[in-house]
Amino acid sequence: MTTEPDQPAPSAPTGASLRRGPFIEGERVQLTDPKGRLHTITLVPGKQFHTHRGHLLHDDLIGSPDGSTVTNTAGVEYLALRPLLSDYVMSMPRGAAVVYPKDAGQIVTFADVFPGATVVEAGVGSGALSMSLLRAVGDSGRVLSFERRDDFAQIARGNAREFFGVDHPAWTVTVGDLVETLPDAVEDGSVDRVVLDMLAPWECLDVVADALVPGGVLICYVATATQLSRVAEAARDHGGFTEPEAWESMVRGWHLEGLAVRPQHRMHGHTGFLITTRRLAPGVTPPLRKRRPAKGYVDVSDIESPTAEDFGERPVSDKKVRKLARSLGDQSKL
Repeated sequence: MTTEPDQPAPSAPTGASLRRGPFIEGERVQLTDPKGRLHTITLVPGKQFHTHRGHLLHDDLIGSPDGSTVTNTAGVEYLALRPLLSDYVMSMPRGAAVVYPKDAGQIVTFADVFPGATVVEAGVGSGALSMSLLRAVGDSGRVLSFERRDDFAQIARGNAREFFGVDHPAWTVTVGDLVETLPDAVEDGSVDRVVLDMLAPWECLDVVADALVPGGVLICYVATATQLSRVAEAARDHGGFTEPEAWESMVRGWHLEGLAVRPQHRMHGHTGFLITTRRLAPGVTPPLRKRRPAKGYVDVSDIESPTAEDFGERPVSDKKVRKLARSLGDQSKL
């Protein structure tokens, strides 16, 4: 009779240890009051959480299991839960606007981001999409993120570090322009998936095509129909991609109370468009399109170096971004 030698227990994936067990010091906890209002706090020994109706002690939560209740000094009972990733990205510090969970989930699914994949992302913003991609590729994959602004990169790193508990080993953040830095960062034909969340993704198609493996997926997240049209036409003109597909999603919650079952008055409407295409094998030309652009199509290629304001986006205050970057940098030193 032979026996197998004892195998060392596999180490937990990055961040998994923070998703189970009792609440610990320094952890973010989401409190829900009797009216369904949410409050997110970071547990600090000796600290108190105050509202206009009493306060509760952080020490009463530290060491308690996930899904506990705690009562404040005014007798108000709160439900305490760990924030899900979708909760965290909606409440974390942000400089740039975040990719909403409904869009991040579709990006991971429709781009078929798999464990061990090599994924290129540009730009990083506040790190919301980066965390979903890191979850999908796991510790054995790679997420190579490119961001033009160093302050945004600092905010993204700080948000991800707080969520995972450490700097994720699969993540590399490069400050610089994707077109200039990607060729030096990866070998041609070595990237499985590319996700572009930027103002002018059509400017990157050549370097993206070189980096992608045959059959690799490119998915772009754009805010306006103008951007959507230009990405689609650029992908067709390139000749190395399949016919692009585009869509948007809107999520409407429902009110559930007794017989009062009806749609909620508020909903997550348009946040952005998603457009996806796949890399053709070298030397392959796409099949001839049977449909032609409408006569009213206008080429906007004469617009050079578009800004966020050109597409109707509200600019982010530099003062706010610097403040967030300093704040997250200070937290990493604790």
